[in-house]
Amino acid sequence: MMRTPVIFSGHGSPMIALEHNEITSGMEAVGRHVIDTYGKPKAILAVSAHWYTRGTFTQSAAHPSQIYDMYGFSEELYRVKYPVSGNRELTDQIVSLLGSQVSIDDSWGIDHGTWTVLVHMFPKADIPVVQLSVDGTLTPEQCFETGKKLASLRDEGYLIFGSGNIVHNLRRVEWDNPDGTEMTHAFNDYIINAVTAKQNEKVIHYTEGPEASYAVPTPDHYLPLVYCLGAAGGDSVRVFNNVCNLGSMAMTGFLWSSEK
Repeated sequence: MMRTPVIFSGHGSPMIALEHNEITSGMEAVGRHVIDTYGKPKAILAVSAHWYTRGTFTQSAAHPSQIYDMYGFSEELYRVKYPVSGNRELTDQIVSLLGSQVSIDDSWGIDHGTWTVLVHMFPKADIPVVQLSVDGTLTPEQCFETGKKLASLRDEGYLIFGSGNIVHNLRRVEWDNPDGTEMTHAFNDYIINAVTAKQNEKVIHYTEGPEASYAVPTPDHYLPLVYCLGAAGGDSVRVFNNVCNLGSMAMTGFLWSSEK
């Protein structure tokens, strides 16, 4: 069995679930590449910015609920269905690898950070999904180490998937701006260069990057990238969806794999 890749994707506005554009085409292409190259993953471990907790949690529900954890959008968005199952075997593996660090919490489900992207990558909704929370009590270094602990799941056919944004500043959103601000581009380019050069310390210590306080005013959307970086090890990486929009959003994604 080939070692499955690691994916980090920007998700931005929940309306991405309904859109068909350059960004969603990029998501679709990544999903097709995974299926065509590795076959269908056994299940997906999803680290979503929108399950941001004190402590580390994962899920055991056989049929996790789809959460519409966003407000004020068009009614059409709330009719999008992504009815995935859970996977108890993956849950047990997560608990085995993380030990006392993790607890099971089935009060959450599959949130929009996960399903608005996966509806494009894997539209059949036939791959089980288990979420892992972003632990707000951990340092970025500890998030990286958690990702490293989970890396062996890739050898078992599980796909590790993170969803957030390199740049995510809702207070500075410019709804009529189809591009990013200079500050957004500066930080996004800095992190892309660090990831592709495998300069992990720069990604982990992101607060030292240009315009970091603007780009990452809160860590919830950034930290899924750090979990993914830990799980990726020294694998090759390619960038997809290097797009900035709404002024203060970066939709950049990464695919790490053992491919040369």
